[in-house]
Amino acid sequence: MSATAVPSIRLAASRDAAFLPRVEAEAGALFRTLPELAWIANEAIGPPEAFLPLIQAGTVWVAEDAAAGVVGELRGEILDDVLHIVELAVTMDFQRRGIGRRLIDVAVDAAREKGLRALTLTTFRHVAWNGPFYARYGFVELRGGALDKRLAETVRAEEVRGLPNRCAMRLDLV
Repeated sequence: MSATAVPSIRLAASRDAAFLPRVEAEAGALFRTLPELAWIANEAIGPPEAFLPLIQAGTVWVAEDAAAGVVGELRGEILDDVLHIVELAVTMDFQRRGIGRRLIDVAVDAAREKGLRALTLTTFRHVAWNGPFYARYGFVELRGGALDKRLAETVRAEEVRGLPNRCAMRLDLV
């Protein structure tokens, strides 16, 4: 891989499902650097078939390097008038190169084209490559009355699952 090579971003195709579990596993390995969250790196990731419904819905984008193949993904789901980011993952060798930001850029453009009002997500409030990363992009943490029922239930379910310090965030498009 050339130091100047820039992975391309494109809408995922069904064939990409085979690569997404590896992308998520490699990205998740970064959690091993946080003792209280290291267990996340060992969580099971669904089989390639589990990625197909959102790929077929047209709400998954991948970053593809000419030599390394698929090295990043943003998986979203349209819920009412928002695109909810289910997962944003970039393999370790390609992190800190702006690929995550570029994936969000493409998702924002697609959401605007579809007439959606916002992007939402849930994430760790305190992990540098989670809450603070999204805040730098322009996402705002939702609190109190700004937190809708869907996101509040998602955060509660994640906390019950053992994920600490979770928050919901939103990026308004209109």
